[in-house]
Amino acid sequence: MTGRPRITVWNEYRHEPANPVVAGIYPRGIHEALAAPLRAVGLDVATATLDEPEHGLDVGRLAKTDVLVWWGHKAHGEVADAVVERVHARVLEGMGLVALHSAHFSKIFKALMGTGCDLKWREAGERERLWVVDPSHPIVEGLPEVITLDQEEMYGEHFDIPPPDELFLLSWFQGGEVFRSGCTWRRGQGRIAYLRPGHETYPTYHNAQIQMLILNAVRWAAPVAAATPVRGRHSPLEPLRG
Repeated sequence: MTGRPRITVWNEYRHEPANPVVAGIYPRGIHEALAAPLRAVGLDVATATLDEPEHGLDVGRLAKTDVLVWWGHKAHGEVADAVVERVHARVLEGMGLVALHSAHFSKIFKALMGTGCDLKWREAGERERLWVVDPSHPIVEGLPEVITLDQEEMYGEHFDIPPPDELFLLSWFQGGEVFRSGCTWRRGQGRIAYLRPGHETYPTYHNAQIQMLILNAVRWAAPVAAATPVRGRHSPLEPLRG
């Protein structure tokens, strides 16, 4: 695409008002913590939350969104099916989606994957090492070979997703589990990235390397200038022989 991608950061915004620990880490909400580093590099960033009309994702907002960043956890079921269908259609049209952490269980991610997207988990504040397994991938540009997070929620295999088009991050956890933590897919004209880190009770989104990872994913997922597909009944381009 030409110009700056337009980003919408979506967050259910349910933990922050209810949990003092989360509020202390993200006083303006996880959505604003995610948006701030993107704005700092000059991107056009809006935010939306679950309790806004149409969850902040009406037709007009989505039409002005090139990449949707999604964070959700405990209120996946409250997202209206009509909004999920609207987002799904926009991804197929070319809007990028960056799904973060427990967005693996969101309605939109499961609809795009076509699988249950379940996994092992444990919240014990253990060390996570995210290993770069494809150093040529643009989403890990500028990052070291391994990112270490001193405290994170464990996600473990088997992760019930279709085989990724690309796998660029693999996590190891202190308890011994491993997990496919950086994956991409293409659906229709849209690009989808999944990034595992980001449990709400840990300051993961204040980590500069995680911020760079998300910025790279947003840039990767942005629509590219390409021919518009034409489908349906089609007239011949030259005369047909009888």
